[in-house]
Amino acid sequence: MKLKRSSKIAVAVLATLGLGAAVAVFAHPGDMGQGMMHGMGPGMMRGMGPGAAAGSHGPMGGPMAGGMQHDDAFAADMQLVRGMLFSHDRIKRTVTNLPNGIKTVTESDDPQVAQAIQTHVASMVQRLGDGKEFNLFSKTIPVLFENRDKISTTVETTAKGSVVTQTSSDANVVTALQVHATEVDELVRDGMAAMMRGMMARTGGSPAQR
Repeated sequence: MKLKRSSKIAVAVLATLGLGAAVAVFAHPGDMGQGMMHGMGPGMMRGMGPGAAAGSHGPMGGPMAGGMQHDDAFAADMQLVRGMLFSHDRIKRTVTNLPNGIKTVTESDDPQVAQAIQTHVASMVQRLGDGKEFNLFSKTIPVLFENRDKISTTVETTAKGSVVTQTSSDANVVTALQVHATEVDELVRDGMAAMMRGMMARTGGSPAQR
């Protein structure tokens, strides 16, 4: 997706949703300052986006549900996500589906992006534990937050990022973990284009502009 076309889609989303948080996400990458980061970890997209309390269906009401929760970490988490989207081509990610969950390795050769990955992963793990959902469009994040007490998460920090293992004894939660991993993979692969496709799909917009 070309940046010019991405901008048009972003404007359409903003016009439809009126999201202050979306402004932060869609801001020009040159405006990122020191917050150029990424870190797709245990729910990036638990991961991608702002959030409501556990049990919501997304950050923004209507098809994306729940009201946005502007807690103390909200702005920092949004900045991390924005930076990661624009730096997606510097991120390497592998996912292993386990019988009871997933193991993800998310790293970057860029020290700044690597640090962002680590920071984001730590923040998302904390949010999952606290039930403070952070989500822009993922269909699986609400499921994971609603069942957070059934998820066991371990994080290993590496020189270039983080290794996250998440497991559950609940088959439905295992499926949600694995599906969520594919959502994050798409974000790592396509960056902002994937984010906007997901947002348009959740709000009934046309995903045709790619």
